[in-house]
Amino acid sequence: MEKPVLVVLAAGMGSRYGGLKQMDPVGGHGQSIIDYSIYDARRAGFEKVIFIINRELEADFRELVGARIGRGMDTAYAFQELESLPRGYRVPLGRKKPWGTTHAVLAARELIHGPFAVINADDYYGPEAFRVIYDYLAHHRDRPDCFQYAMVGYRLGKTVTEHGGVTRGICHLSPDGLLEEVEECRDIEKDGEGGRCPAAGGSGWRTLPGDTLVSMNFWGFQHSFLEESQARLPLFLDRILDEDPLGGECYLPMMVTDMLRRGRAQVRMLSSADKWYGVTYREDKPSVVQALLEKTQAGLYPENLWGAD
Repeated sequence: MEKPVLVVLAAGMGSRYGGLKQMDPVGGHGQSIIDYSIYDARRAGFEKVIFIINRELEADFRELVGARIGRGMDTAYAFQELESLPRGYRVPLGRKKPWGTTHAVLAARELIHGPFAVINADDYYGPEAFRVIYDYLAHHRDRPDCFQYAMVGYRLGKTVTEHGGVTRGICHLSPDGLLEEVEECRDIEKDGEGGRCPAAGGSGWRTLPGDTLVSMNFWGFQHSFLEESQARLPLFLDRILDEDPLGGECYLPMMVTDMLRRGRAQVRMLSSADKWYGVTYREDKPSVVQALLEKTQAGLYPENLWGAD
């Protein structure tokens, strides 16, 4: 039985942040947010990490991130490339934007042979999230009639920033704790203990309580997700090329919701009490640095995660 592996989405350029935030140090020994996530993943039981990156960043990424993390984890690399499309599809003239997170995960399909977790490179999820997702993947397999996946959800109030709007996936659950749908909400602003976003139709605001469950793109999949996504990707590309050929993307929540609606999958919602931290905007960085410093001083992390500079 294959052990779960960790897949890290690190191909984005951090446009709102203004730089390669995946490589930006937030710890005292040059450690980035990725370092803390992968350190937590290793403690939870993961032994291999696959980085999905932009090929143009490979040399810098290997030097600034991969070489350090490679001291403690088996590392591999996959490349999200615009031209990597199913037979019969071509990149529209003028398109430079990647095809989304589903397309990114599929870039690693030749390296994944069993269950796997997916995270963003620029999000700090906390130790508990990795423990619960690893435990789920290690003890669950697909049923003959239905794929068995999982997602770690966070409370909205712990994921918003004072420095600008964010996009979050609002999670709608069944009474027995299964995910029914991920509703994408854009431009969510911090509002007291929760948030608010523009109401449908552009009139007024929609209030979102702080305890609203949201997706931070922390998924647990079986290998079946790769097979199903590869088969369904052309349908999404047809819609993208028709509606927004230069900017449309196929996100992981879109593919998962499609499987849910067709009865092909069940997604168990897992929860973590840890606070999420991320650097959506440059102004977010000082609070992340301070939070990780305090966690280090409290003994949650060693000062040097991988044992050498």
